[in-house]
Amino acid sequence: MIDLRSDTVTRPTPAMRRAMAEAEVGDDVLGDDPTVAALERRTAQILGKETAVYMPSGTMTNQVAVRTWTEPGDEIIIEAGAHTYFFESGGPAALSGVMCRLIQGERGLFTADQVRAVLRPANEHFPRTRLVCVENTHNRGGGTVWPIRQVAEVAAVAREAGLRVHLDGARLWNASVAAGVPEKDYAAHFDSVSVCFSKGLGAPVGSALAGTREFIARARRFRKMFGGGMRQAGIIAAGALYALEHHRERLAEDHANARRLAEGLAGLAGIEIDPATVETNIVVFLVTGMPAPRLIERMGKVGVLMLARDSTSIRAVTNLDVTRAQIEETLEKVAACVRA
Repeated sequence: MIDLRSDTVTRPTPAMRRAMAEAEVGDDVLGDDPTVAALERRTAQILGKETAVYMPSGTMTNQVAVRTWTEPGDEIIIEAGAHTYFFESGGPAALSGVMCRLIQGERGLFTADQVRAVLRPANEHFPRTRLVCVENTHNRGGGTVWPIRQVAEVAAVAREAGLRVHLDGARLWNASVAAGVPEKDYAAHFDSVSVCFSKGLGAPVGSALAGTREFIARARRFRKMFGGGMRQAGIIAAGALYALEHHRERLAEDHANARRLAEGLAGLAGIEIDPATVETNIVVFLVTGMPAPRLIERMGKVGVLMLARDSTSIRAVTNLDVTRAQIEETLEKVAACVRA
């Protein structure tokens, strides 16, 4: 199977498995796991933050960040298709008791003026706005990369209003490679940053939340409350640490494969895509010749896996386990399925 459903489907490389097998471990809840501690230090260093905390998932790091910055009855400003709002099971409401003030972005990106437009005046009738959330790259936007100047403008408006700013950087590694901007330069504009090791980097488990020591101390309490305290987590942290050190630069290969896939798809009848919109490793295309789920079913029978986003569009995500030769094979099989 050529699996393009997500960059979460990757399997640990042999070298990563060795690192995991040989990892020193301890009780992370008690602060005794040296491999987890090493991962947290290295993550904080790359992001230019004081410290970080390792968690099982990006959903948890985002939701812990929201809870750490807010109290029930508060409000967060977030893009309408953002992962934290759209794909995390109603977490802001269920876990933090906060409202989401939605901004309709352009491919997931919004402007400083849009933030200004939704700021509420101080009034007892309104929820207190506490946090602005940014997602980079933006998943539902198609792997869109935030220009760092636009990030700076949004963050400046938030700070003028006395708000905190959180980055859902699950694919920040992709954004950094695509834009040629170091991760710490992006992270400098945010009070907290979530990053994922199990997407583009190919580790089997985990994300981290980074910020000041004071913020992370409070976040650790909510990690425990939400069930994210882990024991001998060094086994999985070793995979994340290996990925962090060895798999960031190779993301450029995934981006090149995604562009090739988009260019090939653009030449097929019954499919619509503008290759110029493919900035990283996510390819979203429209199916005009049949319902998208039907094309997904046909492709699955010939060994190509993708995900239908709805009745008309499909998402493919290039990843560590997919080679350029497999991209060419995918194009041949998709063409055959469309012709059939």
